[in-house]
Amino acid sequence: MQGEDDLRGLAKIMAFMRAVSILLVLMHLYWFCYGFFLERGWTLEVINKILGNFDRTAGLFSNSLYTKAFAVLLLALSCLGTKGVKNERITWYKIYVALGVGLVLFFLTTPLLKLSQATGTLLYILTISLGYMALLMAGVWMNRLLRTNLMDDVFNNENESFQQETKLMENEYSVNLPTKFYYKGRWNNGWINIVNPFRASIVLGTPGSGKSYAIVNNYIKQQIEKGFSMYIYDFKFDDLSTIAYNHLLKHRDKYKIQPKFYVINFDDPRKSHRCNPLNPDFMTDISDAYEAAYTIMLNLNRSWIQKQGDFFVESPIILLAAIIWYLKIYENGKYCTFPHAIELLNKKYSDVFTILTSYPDLENYLSPFMDAWQGGAQDQLQGQIASAKIPLSRMISPQLYWVMTGDDFTLDINNPNEPKILCVGNNPDRQNIYSAALGLYNSRIVKLINKKGQLKSSVIIDELPTIYFRGLDNLIATARSNKVAVCLGFQDFSQLTRDYGDKESKVIQNTVGNIFSGQVVGETAKSLSERFGKILQKRQSMTINRNDKSTSISTQLDSLIPASKISTLTQGMFVGSVSDNFDERIEQKIFHAEIVVDNEKVAAETKNYQKIPQILSFVNEHGEDTMKQQIESNYRQIKSDILTIVQNEMERIKNDPNLKHLVQEG
Repeated sequence: MQGEDDLRGLAKIMAFMRAVSILLVLMHLYWFCYGFFLERGWTLEVINKILGNFDRTAGLFSNSLYTKAFAVLLLALSCLGTKGVKNERITWYKIYVALGVGLVLFFLTTPLLKLSQATGTLLYILTISLGYMALLMAGVWMNRLLRTNLMDDVFNNENESFQQETKLMENEYSVNLPTKFYYKGRWNNGWINIVNPFRASIVLGTPGSGKSYAIVNNYIKQQIEKGFSMYIYDFKFDDLSTIAYNHLLKHRDKYKIQPKFYVINFDDPRKSHRCNPLNPDFMTDISDAYEAAYTIMLNLNRSWIQKQGDFFVESPIILLAAIIWYLKIYENGKYCTFPHAIELLNKKYSDVFTILTSYPDLENYLSPFMDAWQGGAQDQLQGQIASAKIPLSRMISPQLYWVMTGDDFTLDINNPNEPKILCVGNNPDRQNIYSAALGLYNSRIVKLINKKGQLKSSVIIDELPTIYFRGLDNLIATARSNKVAVCLGFQDFSQLTRDYGDKESKVIQNTVGNIFSGQVVGETAKSLSERFGKILQKRQSMTINRNDKSTSISTQLDSLIPASKISTLTQGMFVGSVSDNFDERIEQKIFHAEIVVDNEKVAAETKNYQKIPQILSFVNEHGEDTMKQQIESNYRQIKSDILTIVQNEMERIKNDPNLKHLVQEG
């Protein structure tokens, strides 16, 4: 009831102001048309004294403009409390016309007083009165139109706009993105401050939404400027790699020890370093071999991700893991490479099992195969082996063998003594083949960088679903304390669920602290809308009947950023939320803004970019290109190595009395 009493009191004040305004207009006409009223005996001595006192004390009647201006001011204030419903015929055009006519008639008709006394005075009184009524009408219309403007906001933009962060918050790890956001009828400048990138970031958006251009590229640039070691998965090589290479050239001074730039590129060996992801020095336990085998097989057979634990999924993984660990312990890992593992797997299974079971470390690991072999279940055994052989056979490639058998660098990219920026390139046309090999690099890097005492590092994976990144959920959950910042780019949550399985997808979605989303649709848009919560919004209803119109305004909680808004975002517009720190509180964590990119500056930088240089020339002393010969020679050498290993091992087993029974059983 208190609110109703306040409204009644306000209405009385507004009515009083309008009465005073009208009284001022009448006083003005009496004073400045006094001769006209005096002739007709329409004056009173009391009124003359009152007006004389007003003029002496305030100078109110020293100029005709003073009383007019004061009267209009009181009229404008009184119109703020005008009641009434909106008439659909009221438009801003009509208001402007009424306002213009009113101002002209009210303020610019003083020269009429210079005409003959009766005619001029009557015209002056008439124009002042008409002008005042026009101003009153314009004020009432304007107030009614402004009071009911919710009906004009058909897309509810005003209700769903909100204050966002306008303060720049930087620290030694932060990524800061300038924005423009709409609030209270105008565009404002703001900032998205990722003050803790170690709590992981997700960048969502349909193709063409601008996620790489506006966000991923900025992550790469700003983290290089702040001295991060970096691993970049470049699905469309060399888009991201070129940016990283050129930005590193400009900002090498940001590192205490200058990092080296490395590239893995199976398409062009001239522009690729060589690296053995199964480097025996970094494999300390048979579980490392199992992780590597798991990553390879699940990248080659995406449907297996949903069937983890099945017999015909686990069997080939265990077999490949046993082969990898065997190569690790054989001659101190001299032949421990992925190509050697493929070649050994493709040898006669009787020889392979004989060799592997001669090592106590592997005997229990291979018991399912040995049971099938010794029990005469040849069909089952052939199925188990074929499940490993067939997908791995797709990876037999001289170029891939070349890249994965060298040792130009190690995968500990955040080693304080040897920091690195590593870019690995995929090819959309050969994605199914390359993803398994690159997934192996990923899994090894995850193991090596998630350790204490290393440099701050960044893992940037664009188009995440094109590669199976085993251990990613654990990296996000545990790597924060080891200063590992993870940034994942993909198109949609459903895409992640399809390629990673429902459980792992949910873990990734729910453990990420910073999220950006361009245009997404369906369940992803609904999920994000729920994540951003609700806000108190105004709702207006209008009732029109034959005799009257009534408008009511109510409030209710509704989505801050509804799914429909997220599904229709313009290119470059993003919604999302960021996380903060104990000592760096961010009041406005949620954003709905355009990320500002200086297109001219980016275009100028891109124009001056240097190409990633050729790493190996393959040109001999006679100026001849020997790339094909060297790669083929390496390919044949690997086959020869495995043939030699099998022959030597079989000979060893035959000559060892304790192992001779294995050959006989075979």
